[in-house]
Amino acid sequence: MTDVTLLPTAVPPRTTAEEDPWWRSAVVYQVYPQSFADADGDGVGDLRGISQHLDHLEELGVDVIWLSPIYASPRDDNGYDISDYQQIDPIYGTLDDFDQLLADIHSRGMKLVMDLVVNHTSDEHPWFVESASRPDSPKRDWYWWRAPREGFAGGEPGAEPNNWGSFFSGSAWQYDEASGEYFLHLFSRKQPDLNWENPEVRGAVYDMMSWWLDRGVDGFRMDVINLLSKVPSLPDGVVAPGALYGDGFPFYAQGPRIHEFLHEMHERVFAHREGAFLTVGEMPGVTVEDARLFTDPSRREVDMVFQFEHVGLDHGPGGKWDPRSASVRDLKESFARWQEGLAEAGWNSLYWNNHDQPRVVSRFGDDADYWRESATALATVLHLQRGTPYIYQGEEIGMTNMSFADITGFRDIESLNHYAEAVQLRGVAPDEVLAALRIMSRDNARTPFQWSAEPNAGFTTAEPWIPVNPNFDRINADAQRRDPRSVFAYYQALIALRHSERAISHGSFQLLLREHPTVFAYVRTLEAREVLVLANLVGAAATYELPEAEVWADAVPVLGNTEANVPRVDGRLRPWEARVFVRDVR
Repeated sequence: MTDVTLLPTAVPPRTTAEEDPWWRSAVVYQVYPQSFADADGDGVGDLRGISQHLDHLEELGVDVIWLSPIYASPRDDNGYDISDYQQIDPIYGTLDDFDQLLADIHSRGMKLVMDLVVNHTSDEHPWFVESASRPDSPKRDWYWWRAPREGFAGGEPGAEPNNWGSFFSGSAWQYDEASGEYFLHLFSRKQPDLNWENPEVRGAVYDMMSWWLDRGVDGFRMDVINLLSKVPSLPDGVVAPGALYGDGFPFYAQGPRIHEFLHEMHERVFAHREGAFLTVGEMPGVTVEDARLFTDPSRREVDMVFQFEHVGLDHGPGGKWDPRSASVRDLKESFARWQEGLAEAGWNSLYWNNHDQPRVVSRFGDDADYWRESATALATVLHLQRGTPYIYQGEEIGMTNMSFADITGFRDIESLNHYAEAVQLRGVAPDEVLAALRIMSRDNARTPFQWSAEPNAGFTTAEPWIPVNPNFDRINADAQRRDPRSVFAYYQALIALRHSERAISHGSFQLLLREHPTVFAYVRTLEAREVLVLANLVGAAATYELPEAEVWADAVPVLGNTEANVPRVDGRLRPWEARVFVRDVR
């Protein structure tokens, strides 16, 4: 057995029952267009750049491409502040470019999923411009407008309608001098929240979604979709010790009408359509119990959710900007809770990376001494669980976090706002803030894709909009696509295994060695077929003892991330070693 070679005799032909949702055996690849590939030489990625690199994605073997927002936008939050849902931002190209990209993707047998951002719009969207034009505007109620707190004059400290803080630092309220009222923005002040209590808002959103489906897209990834329903009274939140603002999360996450809204969306947008579409809801703070309701097919809401439990395990008492190490035991326990919790109803989204998360090989792996081994071991334990795996651009070649020299290298509004608040309002030393940013900033995921060892990593011929990671000379797609031992080749093998082995795409999940401090082990079972996954997730050798180890004595190895020939389950794993075995139960 080589490190990335599947043994064809151990893998049965791919079969899928007609009634099975197609996405159960699919793998999704997220493209962050601004950083993927620049075709027109302006330093920013674009749609034609994506089209030029579809060979890479086809060779990887993915089934679905998810595009981060490409809509018209002032780009206060890198496109998640949308000013026109039915136009392409000129920095990415035109609707004709989009149509050509969609046709190229479909011609290769892949699907395209759009990013749906409808908790909020840009403050430059015509809806908000009209809403803000006067208090009696017919669209005034399309957003959350409130008068100053009783006893306060608008604009003075403490006059905000409630004490909620924004995800991007500061108050969640912005004062509008023209009308003497405030509008709610859970994110940037240029991202006012839509009022989903208003049926006209919902109807306009459903019409827009239908317009894209009519154009041929295959579904939506729904940004912070569990925040749509707010408690209408918008009460104050609890102010934690040392915090500047109250916690409004209990009053806008999984709000009182969220299930009603998502069911209505399904019925209005998808239920009457021919075809099979993918809907995945990003849901910060969602619990297993919540997710079971959201993804139960009988409820007709969404197909799967993005939950954040496992990517919160390295947050310290002070939150995201107070990072700590996450233990292997905590990671596998978190994954197992979701596997077991959604086993009977619902479905998991499996991910390590996305545009909001630092690079997994730097975060939970070892990007120095065991870069390749940890990148492939972490991929193994994720991709072979029950659920739909998501790959974020660059993950398949083991891209790492960026070592930003100083604050001038950062571009993300969340990072820049945190730096300003921490240094200027809290008095934290700049070096201390920068140390946390280098570990946790979203900009770690947004550095340009490393295509080659050419200048700017082959991403652009111009000055890139954000610095390129200097390790592109040794970590790049061009080199890896020619190397049978590369991280890229290993991802190809993982995807091929999911496509061909129904015990992985459809089988049950059982965690083994729950208390082992470093080994992540589990079994996937479908009828008489079992798949054993073993991975040691630290930089030291490990031993383990499987329950009923004798049943695996004749199991066939189908995948491994080391060069060593490992013909059987032997109770030992090298540092960051992963192995996969199959057997037929007699």
